[in-house]
Amino acid sequence: MKSPMRSPMKSLCVALALAALPAALATPAPAEMSHDQHMAHMARQMGITEPGQSAFGAIAEIVARLEADPATDWSRVDIDALRAHLVDMDRVTLWSRVETQPAETGARFTVTGEGDTVAAIRRMTHAHAAMMEGQWHFDVHDIENGAAVEVTVPAGDLPRLRGLGFFGLMASGMHHQMHHWMLATGADPH
Repeated sequence: MKSPMRSPMKSLCVALALAALPAALATPAPAEMSHDQHMAHMARQMGITEPGQSAFGAIAEIVARLEADPATDWSRVDIDALRAHLVDMDRVTLWSRVETQPAETGARFTVTGEGDTVAAIRRMTHAHAAMMEGQWHFDVHDIENGAAVEVTVPAGDLPRLRGLGFFGLMASGMHHQMHHWMLATGADPH
């Protein structure tokens, strides 16, 4: 088998890339640092923080927190439940259709989809309405291909609701992270 020859241009590109690496990457890892810790250290030094895919990143964040806590009860951990929820979030966000009908006191969002998206719409709208109830009033009921979400707000909040629309409404509230934590640790967030 013939050994590959490196072209002068390719050699120059490799040399330039190596020269551009931060000095921290050239230093060997301290003996007490694991491979994972060293790789994380190198990534931080380079300013690389994104894991490459948002669901993977959400799972990685939870796993890192669980692994860092010596009191983690691994018999209760259910990362598959978190993944299923993240799949639902993806289906609703990317694959559903929404018709918005403004109302005098809020709006009605008719959210529909096909196949597995229908069940995801129903799970997500019911769960989100339960989490947000009290801030505004939510009435969710299943329809043939999804769910209808009726939101009632004080008159002063109408511009906010109309600006958010269905997807902004679904993303509202900082409860998502705690919801994900509860799913991953075997708690019932609903």
